[in-house]
Amino acid sequence: MSTASHASHASSTEESKVRTVFRVVSGNFLEMYDFMVYGYYASAIAKTYFPGGSEFASLMLSLSVFGAGFLMRPLGAIVLGAYIDHHGRRKGLILTLGLMALGTLTVAAIPGYATIGILAPVLVLLGRLLQGFSAGVELGGVSVYLSEIATKGHKGFYCSWQSGSQQVAVVFAALIGVLLNKLLPADQMTAWGWRVPFLIGCLIVPFLFLIRRSLKETDEFLARKHRPSMGEIMKSMVQNWGVVLGGMGMVIMTTVSFYMITAYTPTFGKEVLKLSSLDTLVVTVCIGLSNLIWLPLAGALSDRIGRRPVLLTFTILTILTSYPAVLWLVADPSFGRLLTVELWLSFLYGSYNGAMVVALTEVMPAAVRTAGFSLAYSLATTIGGFTPAISTLLIHTTGNKAAPGLWMAVAAVCGLIATLVLYRTPEARNQYRTA
Repeated sequence: MSTASHASHASSTEESKVRTVFRVVSGNFLEMYDFMVYGYYASAIAKTYFPGGSEFASLMLSLSVFGAGFLMRPLGAIVLGAYIDHHGRRKGLILTLGLMALGTLTVAAIPGYATIGILAPVLVLLGRLLQGFSAGVELGGVSVYLSEIATKGHKGFYCSWQSGSQQVAVVFAALIGVLLNKLLPADQMTAWGWRVPFLIGCLIVPFLFLIRRSLKETDEFLARKHRPSMGEIMKSMVQNWGVVLGGMGMVIMTTVSFYMITAYTPTFGKEVLKLSSLDTLVVTVCIGLSNLIWLPLAGALSDRIGRRPVLLTFTILTILTSYPAVLWLVADPSFGRLLTVELWLSFLYGSYNGAMVVALTEVMPAAVRTAGFSLAYSLATTIGGFTPAISTLLIHTTGNKAAPGLWMAVAAVCGLIATLVLYRTPEARNQYRTA
């Protein structure tokens, strides 16, 4: 092959990889977009579906329903994860997108409590549970797919785009919020304006179906002669419970920090720091962009020096600095301080998560990689997904506005312990160093 034709082939292959990455992370974008929109407008959703005499109780109900979606994730991880490990990555990712779209439409279209009474919050809860069920395997399915199509020595970089697509969703949802806050007065935003981002999510669905349908199955899965049954997958999960538990510990650090700096920021900024909705949404846009920078950089760094050094460095930094940073913010709240603190926490989250996602795909047995990854991730999100509610409760009960920083430090301790356990032997460090 001539030099020119070789270069042309390499360029075509690279373009094909980029398109494939875009197709596979598209549904991941929708999943995170829905979760972010709910978190951003938790106060308005509380007034629409959970009216009550106490504003705190109303907000807590709204945030608890946000968290309830995460309770369905372990079930989705097991059921849908087993489906993907048996029937293939492509079929599973199309199925999860369909379930996710149905959940989004449910939340977007349900009339308020004033119109249909107690049925309104019940239907919203069902919509969130359906979203959580589908999301239980979406992250795992996407991460495993990316790890299996990655070029040699670049798994960390490829897998980082699973989280990267989430950051695009964070930015997109926050930009819509900024625009709506400029166009609509506060009373109209509370009355009906908060539904607009959900409806936009519904309009995106057909486009996402179109591009995800063109996905091809991964060569690694096609080459596998044995496709484990549900029973075999369950047996493997039991046999590898230690790895799943360790993976859960690593992910707790990710989910707590992510939902704290994204979904909870608008509520924290408005309700606790008493800053404007516009200021908090602008900060959230900046956070999404910051995350998008650090994730692939950290993934690529872990490809060069190994997963363990990156994971240890950023869990320790988070333990030492998250609470002091939030304490400094609440001492004199301002747009500038909120942006500074959130960008620092974004650096910690993005750098840790860039290495964590690929590490989690590597520690799981290949035959049950999707189910194992998804179960560990989903179990962790049943804790981390309640971060907005837990943070609100901690502030209310302790009177300490910086309490969310302590919650993030506790999550980092979980990540540190899990990393030390999973990489405790030289063999493990070499096996999971790069691939």
